[in-house]
Amino acid sequence: MKYYSTNKQSEPVSFTAATIKGQAPDKGLYFPEYIPQVDRDLIEHIDQFSNEEIAYRVIQPYVGDEIPEAVLRKIVSETVHFPIPLVPVNERISALELFHGPTLAFKDIGARFMSRCLAAALAGQSALSGRATVTVLVATSGDTGGAVANGFYGVEGVEVVILYPSGKVSPVQEKQLTTLGGNIHALEVLGTFDDCQAMVKAAFADPELTSQRFLTSANSINVARWLPQQFYYFFAYKQWKDKNNPPVISVPSGNFGNICAGILAMQSGLPVGHFIAACNVNDIVSEYLETQELKPKKAVATLSNAMDVGNPSNFVRILEIFQHRFPELKSRLSSYTITDRETEDTIREVREKYQYLADPHGAVGFLALERYLQEHREQKGIFLETAHPVKFPEAVERITGEQVAVPETVREIMNREKKSKIIAPEYDQLKSYLLQ
Repeated sequence: MKYYSTNKQSEPVSFTAATIKGQAPDKGLYFPEYIPQVDRDLIEHIDQFSNEEIAYRVIQPYVGDEIPEAVLRKIVSETVHFPIPLVPVNERISALELFHGPTLAFKDIGARFMSRCLAAALAGQSALSGRATVTVLVATSGDTGGAVANGFYGVEGVEVVILYPSGKVSPVQEKQLTTLGGNIHALEVLGTFDDCQAMVKAAFADPELTSQRFLTSANSINVARWLPQQFYYFFAYKQWKDKNNPPVISVPSGNFGNICAGILAMQSGLPVGHFIAACNVNDIVSEYLETQELKPKKAVATLSNAMDVGNPSNFVRILEIFQHRFPELKSRLSSYTITDRETEDTIREVREKYQYLADPHGAVGFLALERYLQEHREQKGIFLETAHPVKFPEAVERITGEQVAVPETVREIMNREKKSKIIAPEYDQLKSYLLQ
């Protein structure tokens, strides 16, 4: 399998090269030259396969022979070793809980897979231009930072630098990405996530910097972070009772890597009725589906902070999946915009009506799905619960009047000392830090 740049100005590369490079030299995102079709036997008898086997069969065509089978199976096993349950909320809506991993967020899957693939790739590389260390540079709007920090902590030959917007991530999220130390370094940016992302992109495009530091990305722009997010859509279908009526799937969407992976899974043969991009007021994709014009805008802070993205990088991959054919895209994807007030009301009502506690992102997904199902009475669906409510305790407790049960792992991390360096949202400050 080769990967081409969405900007079409760089040479195609292997999975290993795409993983190490992160972003193409022409600033495009890597995309597979073709979409492999999953074995029909896997779909028709999915109940009979373990999650490890499902994940291996899904990802193997994208990796090819670049990672030995035994190594890839071990990577996959370590990636999906925690539960990913499909939980009924009411008779028409179920939640796919993606928060049972080590950092209580869906990004554990991609971060764990990528960290192990990168370690395998580096072990097989004989030429890193004489540089023994790779720097993983990542911007986070919340959960990516903690997942990347946990996934790469202690990985030999890798230094991780995480940029996050000061005051715009939750206390738990901040502790997860600032307290490990060692090879994990946190930069607290006095700006927005879009500022952080712009600085990271500028670093990759800076020849002076890249000649002195070997950079790669652990955001979902990296194929090894993005592709494994397909796994849990297959796991959801495995648990779906009515195989003759595939689910509508509502995905809380910010940078659009998660829903893009789901759409890729659908195009590879996974039965899905329809996809919904559940957006907060940072909703340029909702507007695009109405106007066919994609107009980035400055991100606005919301309760669902991981979705506060005004220029989603991964949407270009969705366009590639549909070969830029707007009618086909619109037939398979809808989008709804959910305000903070509606998010609060949904958290409260879902708790009171169904005894289910959603985090702000899950609440956006639930309400978007509910609105779609009101117009399509014959269908049922799934929303992705992407993070544990304990990651947003102040908002959830204020809304519900209940204290969120704190897992032991969170209690332990909240007592650790935060270690971060504060910088302005200016690329020169990031560059200076990296060159020191």
